[in-house]
Amino acid sequence: MGRGRRSALAAAVTVVCAVTVLGASGTAFANAQQPTRRPTPTASASSSSSPSSSPDAPASPSDDLDKDLEAVRTKLDTLYHDAAVATEAYNAAEEKSKKQSAEIVDLARKIVDGQKKLDRLKDRAGAAARAQYRTGGLPPQAQLLLSDDPQSFLDGAGRVLEGEHAAKGLIQEMTRTQQDLEQYADDANDRWEHLEANRKEKARAKKRIQQRIKEAEKLQAKLEKRQRDRLAQLEKQAAQRAQTAWLDTGILKEVRGKASAAGRKAVKFATAQIGKPYEWGAEGPKTFDCSGLTSQAWAAAGRPIPRTSQEQWKQLRHVDIKDMRPGDLIIYFDDASHVAMYVGDGAIIHAPRPGRTVTLAGAGEMPILGVVRPDTD
Repeated sequence: MGRGRRSALAAAVTVVCAVTVLGASGTAFANAQQPTRRPTPTASASSSSSPSSSPDAPASPSDDLDKDLEAVRTKLDTLYHDAAVATEAYNAAEEKSKKQSAEIVDLARKIVDGQKKLDRLKDRAGAAARAQYRTGGLPPQAQLLLSDDPQSFLDGAGRVLEGEHAAKGLIQEMTRTQQDLEQYADDANDRWEHLEANRKEKARAKKRIQQRIKEAEKLQAKLEKRQRDRLAQLEKQAAQRAQTAWLDTGILKEVRGKASAAGRKAVKFATAQIGKPYEWGAEGPKTFDCSGLTSQAWAAAGRPIPRTSQEQWKQLRHVDIKDMRPGDLIIYFDDASHVAMYVGDGAIIHAPRPGRTVTLAGAGEMPILGVVRPDTD
């Protein structure tokens, strides 16, 4: 290997070490919902060495290159995994903010309507007070006692009872309306506090996403073109080994489920997005992140599902891998930080990570947490 290439790769490996130390302190927030486990590397550094090498043989330059690039690949996997976890945290905060904003608008409308109602009730009370003033300020009971007409007395007694009942009802309604207004105001204040907390959480998640992507891009920028090409080969080989190992379990012999009508629509939507860029926080139509793709695919199929991969894992019905069918969602990693759509024959469609596009891949290329089904057909 030329001195320039070796020095560039050495610099990249140095960056790996640096970002490993710098990144360790921030991991706890990135997955506030669940404990985060680093993605298990699909291949060790030693597995990429030449098969013909013996333990006693001196390492060749290509062996050293692959070993160093495996370290880079592993670190990139970790950085992008952290970015994915932070992305789902951002998406969750975004969804909460939308819901709370809508609730605040609804409460504001109730407060306006309640205030109008209270004003009308006050007008009625004022009208009653003015009527009493016009009769000399005597209450109806006193006026009734002063009457010397028996029939007028009887008629007046009924009106007095009706008036007392109406007045009591008016007071009670005014009291309830005032209490409702106070409760609406308290609820709105509570929603504002939660909305502000979610905005801060979104800001923290956004900062972490950008930080991790920047670290990954900086790491890759240290590599020369030949090294980047070789790194891409190693990534592809690692994915193929993982997929082959998954298929070798014989799992596909048991997977024979057929897609439902809604499942076919979801798969059709996902397939139409192949080639579109990944963008964190995106739900289409031009860019997607992993859960943005799956949630929009099922929305297009007429079955809205949760926005984030964690909530999809929590809320949707779990099915055994052997029972999965096209349209089902495969959740990856112990922290449920990635999701893809199963499309049959051991394949998935997913939005992988920054710098990549929506693509077809092997379902076993990443550690599978489980499978969920959005529909019940």
